[in-house]
Amino acid sequence: MTLAAVSDAGPLIHLAEIDSLELFSTFDTLLVPETVYEEVEAGGVPDSLSNLSYELVEADESRVGAEELDAGERAAIAVAEERGIVLLTDDLAARRTASAVGLEVHGSIGIIAAGCGRGLLDRDEAASSMRALQRETSLFVTDAVVERGIRMLDDQ
Repeated sequence: MTLAAVSDAGPLIHLAEIDSLELFSTFDTLLVPETVYEEVEAGGVPDSLSNLSYELVEADESRVGAEELDAGERAAIAVAEERGIVLLTDDLAARRTASAVGLEVHGSIGIIAAGCGRGLLDRDEAASSMRALQRETSLFVTDAVVERGIRMLDDQ
Protein backbone atom coordinates (compact mmCIF):
# COMPACT_ATOMS: atom_id res chain seq x y z
CA MET A 1 0.00 0.00 0.00
CA THR A 2 1.27 3.47 -0.90
CA LEU A 3 1.05 6.02 1.89
CA ALA A 4 0.78 9.66 0.89
CA ALA A 5 0.49 12.58 3.28
CA VAL A 6 0.66 16.35 3.50
CA SER A 7 2.09 18.06 6.56
CA ASP A 8 1.51 21.40 8.16
CA ALA A 9 4.35 23.01 10.14
CA GLY A 10 3.66 21.37 13.52
CA PRO A 11 4.91 17.82 12.92
CA LEU A 12 7.90 19.12 10.93
CA ILE A 13 8.90 21.37 13.83
CA HIS A 14 8.14 18.94 16.66
CA LEU A 15 9.80 15.90 15.13
CA ALA A 16 12.84 18.05 14.25
CA GLU A 17 13.03 19.08 17.92
CA ILE A 18 13.65 15.43 18.85
CA ASP A 19 15.86 14.70 15.80
CA SER A 20 13.25 12.39 14.29
CA LEU A 21 12.45 13.92 10.89
CA GLU A 22 13.49 10.62 9.27
CA LEU A 23 10.14 9.22 10.48
CA PHE A 24 8.48 11.10 7.62
CA SER A 25 9.99 8.40 5.37
CA THR A 26 7.11 6.29 6.71
CA PHE A 27 5.19 7.95 3.89
CA ASP A 28 5.97 7.02 0.29
CA THR A 29 4.94 10.53 -0.74
CA LEU A 30 5.19 13.58 1.50
CA LEU A 31 3.83 16.90 0.34
CA VAL A 32 4.60 20.24 1.97
CA PRO A 33 2.62 23.29 0.88
CA GLU A 34 4.81 26.28 0.06
CA THR A 35 3.00 28.28 2.77
CA VAL A 36 3.98 25.65 5.35
CA TYR A 37 7.60 25.67 4.19
CA GLU A 38 7.66 29.45 4.60
CA GLU A 39 6.33 29.08 8.17
CA VAL A 40 9.04 26.55 9.01
CA GLU A 41 11.66 28.69 7.27
CA ALA A 42 10.67 31.72 9.39
CA GLY A 43 11.62 29.77 12.52
CA GLY A 44 14.83 28.44 10.99
CA VAL A 45 14.75 25.38 8.75
CA PRO A 46 16.12 22.34 10.62
CA ASP A 47 19.31 21.04 8.95
CA SER A 48 17.85 17.55 8.75
CA LEU A 49 14.97 18.82 6.57
CA SER A 50 17.34 18.75 3.60
CA ASN A 51 17.68 14.97 4.09
CA LEU A 52 13.92 14.50 3.88
CA SER A 53 12.25 13.46 0.64
CA TYR A 54 9.27 15.75 0.06
CA GLU A 55 7.61 17.74 -2.67
CA LEU A 56 6.77 21.42 -2.30
CA VAL A 57 3.26 22.07 -3.65
CA GLU A 58 1.05 25.06 -4.22
CA ALA A 59 -2.26 25.13 -2.39
CA ASP A 60 -5.39 27.23 -2.53
CA GLU A 61 -5.84 27.81 1.18
CA SER A 62 -8.86 30.04 0.53
CA ARG A 63 -10.84 26.83 -0.12
CA VAL A 64 -10.78 26.14 3.63
CA GLY A 65 -12.88 28.76 5.39
CA ALA A 66 -11.86 28.12 8.98
CA GLU A 67 -10.70 31.51 10.26
CA GLU A 68 -9.22 30.03 13.44
CA LEU A 69 -6.60 28.22 11.36
CA ASP A 70 -3.41 29.80 10.07
CA ALA A 71 -2.56 29.87 6.36
CA GLY A 72 -0.32 26.79 6.57
CA GLU A 73 -2.97 24.68 8.26
CA ARG A 74 -5.59 25.75 5.69
CA ALA A 75 -3.15 25.01 2.84
CA ALA A 76 -2.36 21.52 4.17
CA ILE A 77 -6.07 20.73 4.59
CA ALA A 78 -6.77 21.98 1.05
CA VAL A 79 -4.05 19.69 -0.39
CA ALA A 80 -5.27 16.70 1.65
CA GLU A 81 -8.83 17.25 0.43
CA GLU A 82 -7.79 17.83 -3.17
CA ARG A 83 -5.64 14.71 -3.34
CA GLY A 84 -7.49 12.47 -0.89
CA ILE A 85 -4.41 11.91 1.28
CA VAL A 86 -3.58 11.89 4.99
CA LEU A 87 -3.20 15.20 6.83
CA LEU A 88 -0.37 15.49 9.34
CA THR A 89 -1.02 18.13 12.00
CA ASP A 90 -0.69 18.62 15.73
CA ASP A 91 -3.18 21.49 15.82
CA LEU A 92 -6.48 20.55 17.47
CA ALA A 93 -8.59 23.03 15.46
CA ALA A 94 -7.02 21.78 12.21
CA ARG A 95 -7.70 18.17 13.24
CA ARG A 96 -11.35 19.00 13.92
CA THR A 97 -11.76 20.86 10.62
CA ALA A 98 -10.13 18.05 8.64
CA SER A 99 -12.05 15.29 10.42
CA ALA A 100 -15.32 17.14 9.76
CA VAL A 101 -14.71 16.78 6.00
CA GLY A 102 -13.72 13.12 6.33
CA LEU A 103 -9.95 13.38 6.14
CA GLU A 104 -7.66 10.92 7.89
CA VAL A 105 -5.52 12.89 10.34
CA HIS A 106 -2.38 11.99 12.29
CA GLY A 107 -0.17 14.06 14.54
CA SER A 108 3.44 13.63 15.58
CA ILE A 109 2.54 10.73 17.88
CA GLY A 110 0.73 9.01 15.02
CA ILE A 111 3.75 9.51 12.77
CA ILE A 112 5.96 7.84 15.38
CA ALA A 113 3.48 4.94 15.68
CA ALA A 114 3.35 4.57 11.88
CA GLY A 115 7.15 4.59 11.74
CA CYS A 116 7.21 1.80 14.28
CA GLY A 117 4.61 -0.12 12.27
CA ARG A 118 6.81 0.18 9.19
CA GLY A 119 9.91 -0.99 11.07
CA LEU A 120 11.77 2.34 11.22
CA LEU A 121 12.10 2.00 15.00
CA ASP A 122 11.20 -0.62 17.56
CA ARG A 123 8.44 -0.35 20.16
CA ASP A 124 10.70 0.92 22.94
CA GLU A 125 12.31 3.55 20.70
CA ALA A 126 8.85 4.67 19.58
CA ALA A 127 7.57 4.93 23.17
CA SER A 128 10.69 6.87 24.13
CA SER A 129 10.15 9.25 21.17
CA MET A 130 6.55 9.81 22.20
CA ARG A 131 7.64 10.70 25.71
CA ALA A 132 10.37 12.98 24.31
CA LEU A 133 7.73 14.88 22.34
CA GLN A 134 6.06 15.71 25.62
CA ARG A 135 9.22 16.57 27.57
CA GLU A 136 11.57 18.09 25.01
CA THR A 137 9.51 19.95 22.42
CA SER A 138 7.24 22.95 22.07
CA LEU A 139 4.28 20.61 21.50
CA PHE A 140 1.74 20.50 24.32
CA VAL A 141 0.66 16.90 24.73
CA THR A 142 -1.00 15.36 27.76
CA ASP A 143 0.03 12.21 29.58
CA ALA A 144 -3.22 10.59 28.40
CA VAL A 145 -2.38 11.23 24.74
CA VAL A 146 1.13 9.83 25.15
CA GLU A 147 -0.20 6.74 26.93
CA ARG A 148 -2.82 6.25 24.19
CA GLY A 149 -0.02 6.45 21.61
CA ILE A 150 2.00 3.83 23.47
CA ARG A 151 -1.07 1.57 23.62
CA MET A 152 -1.32 1.97 19.81
CA LEU A 153 2.21 0.53 19.59
CA ASP A 154 1.15 -2.47 21.66
CA ASP A 155 -1.85 -3.06 19.38
CA GLN A 156 0.22 -3.11 16.17
